[in-house]
Amino acid sequence: MPFKPRIESAELLILKSLNNRMGLSDKDTQHYLNLKKGYEGEVQFDLWTEGLQSECFILNDLLLQLNNTVFQIDSLIIFSEALYLFEVKNYEGDYYFESDRLYKKPKSEITNPLNQLSRSESLLRQLLQSLGSDLPLFASIVFINSEFTLYQTPLNKPFIFPTQLKRILKDLNAIPSRLNRKHKLLADKLISRHLEESPFKLLPTYNYGQLRKGITCVECTSFLILVDGQKCICKKCGHEETVSTAVIRSVKEFKLLFPEQKITTNVIHEWCNVVKSKKRIRKALGQNYKKIGVRQWLYYE
Repeated sequence: MPFKPRIESAELLILKSLNNRMGLSDKDTQHYLNLKKGYEGEVQFDLWTEGLQSECFILNDLLLQLNNTVFQIDSLIIFSEALYLFEVKNYEGDYYFESDRLYKKPKSEITNPLNQLSRSESLLRQLLQSLGSDLPLFASIVFINSEFTLYQTPLNKPFIFPTQLKRILKDLNAIPSRLNRKHKLLADKLISRHLEESPFKLLPTYNYGQLRKGITCVECTSFLILVDGQKCICKKCGHEETVSTAVIRSVKEFKLLFPEQKITTNVIHEWCNVVKSKKRIRKALGQNYKKIGVRQWLYYE
């Protein structure tokens, strides 16, 4: 199990919600799909790291800052004698490398991931030095998608292709590794420096009135929810969950979209829409959140 697990970023979750509740422009839709595809590739990489048998700490999705410069690490694996930095790319299709530039066929230049890797590697080395770590750092770009092909690949570039993953895993598992307090301390220090909020979120403007109200299905995102007794049933895919669970899930979505808004029974009753009983809403909030204030000034946090 990763020492620091991977979760969907707030930016991705907000875009997912907005795409469902109001629709996105073509530009914002493309940004959302890029983030979604990137996250799916990282999750696929995490499945690969589950095969690691040598003692190691796996730190996923580190957002770090050094000298007012923010940088992201997809995955950092700490072995006893070395650190491995992996930048994960979920590219799909035919690409080629030419004059230190990366193109998608037929001839569409894309940002060279080597530049991103070089920047992250340099900043991480400096940060590690400031933390007192002298472990060598090895950095690679992992092309995780089996439908990816790169032509004219230079032999001296730190690329790992899908067909190499099995062998790379075998090589990593052959590394003798015995972790100690020093490695745990390093992992803890890096996690303590992780930034919870990215300063670079690209989100469209939106307001409460623009958004469609209602509980969405956790499986298919449909608004076709029927409340039947203690259950919420999706009329599109048939998924069921308890009313309380669905309400609290909707509260979390509301808090993500409107972090400055107070959580009240009336607000969540309107937000959920299909749960007609305010008493049910009040009960779910009371069981899961702390009450602040009384009567008309009552809210939850």
